[in-house]
Amino acid sequence: MRLAKAIAVAAAVVLGAGACASAGVIPDNEIVIGLDEDSTGPGASYSTIAGKTVRLSVDLINQAGGINGKPVRLVVENDESSPTKTPSIIRKLVDQGASAVILATGSGSVLQAKSILEQSKIPAIAPVVLSDAFASPPGNDYSFMIPNSLKQYAEVYCGAFEKLGYRSLGILGDASASIDGIIKTLRPALEKCATVTAVEKAPVDAADLTAQVSRLAETKPDAILVASIGGHFEILAHNTLSKIVPETQRFSLASIGNQPASWALADPKALSGMVYMGSLSADNARTAELTEKVRAVKGADYQLTAYDAQSYDAVMMLAKAIEIAGDHQDRTAVRDALQQVSGLPSSFGQDDLTLSFSPGDHLAPDSLCGLVLIEFGDDNKPAHPWDSYQPPCG
Repeated sequence: MRLAKAIAVAAAVVLGAGACASAGVIPDNEIVIGLDEDSTGPGASYSTIAGKTVRLSVDLINQAGGINGKPVRLVVENDESSPTKTPSIIRKLVDQGASAVILATGSGSVLQAKSILEQSKIPAIAPVVLSDAFASPPGNDYSFMIPNSLKQYAEVYCGAFEKLGYRSLGILGDASASIDGIIKTLRPALEKCATVTAVEKAPVDAADLTAQVSRLAETKPDAILVASIGGHFEILAHNTLSKIVPETQRFSLASIGNQPASWALADPKALSGMVYMGSLSADNARTAELTEKVRAVKGADYQLTAYDAQSYDAVMMLAKAIEIAGDHQDRTAVRDALQQVSGLPSSFGQDDLTLSFSPGDHLAPDSLCGLVLIEFGDDNKPAHPWDSYQPPCG
């Protein structure tokens, strides 16, 4: 009896050791890509858009024969845009054998991921994050991002302010960790061209913004910037601003332009004249091509967003890197290959935009051509590029 128990214990130990040894092993016969997708947290309104297109992009790659003749499998985890959960989520993806990770989650979570990416030596691409800090030193050896950065946003806003003579700016933001980080990055850059008269914040689920907007109006800014993750807060902000300060020019970040479901929630003409930072241009043939691919899956009436285009490009850049590396089981080799991907024609931005990475630059856009200021029309839908100003391309 004792001998039988000893054998059973020994077998359990061996099996346990084998299970631990297999954790994190990168398979040879398939390529695993990890996706951290906030599907239930505060960033879900945009992360799920990105996540669906990441899945679509992987399907398209597999339909074309995979990468280097090997199929691609996506493994998905959810950190709910909670920075405290992000490290464990990255570890889970590593344990599932991912060669690289795509981070479709909030800015705070993406920034929290940097250190664990370094420790795990696994490259990650953020397709929708705007914070320059993710792709910038220190600790950015494995961190890459697709969109134009917040500092480049500030360049474009300042170009518009200077042309139109705006010298003061009020900021209305939600109190999420992501937007807090965005405002902290944007404000110093914006203060180089305009005086920030006040920054008013409220919870993401606020039911009334009258007090915040009224205080902002008392500072009499030439323009107002709404900084939010979109959704309910963004619409409430513009509904309130359109009533209290109807003549003040309003600007916004990218979120509202990429959330068509939210537009119908706005009061009549509440979004009219508001200008947001867009990333899609009707002149980009690749955007039109991607639209057809996405509509084949998401429906004929689906309106492409920048989140779709940037997520698609993230997967394509990663696929190119794995192809260059040749060995998807070597995560550092995949990172090194990402730094060799250059001149990839972009699916977002103006037609001339290309995307590149290098050892000294982990921000993909090669110019400001990835940004387009878009004005909303009276029907509360994006109408056309803003006539008053557009960023220089080149």
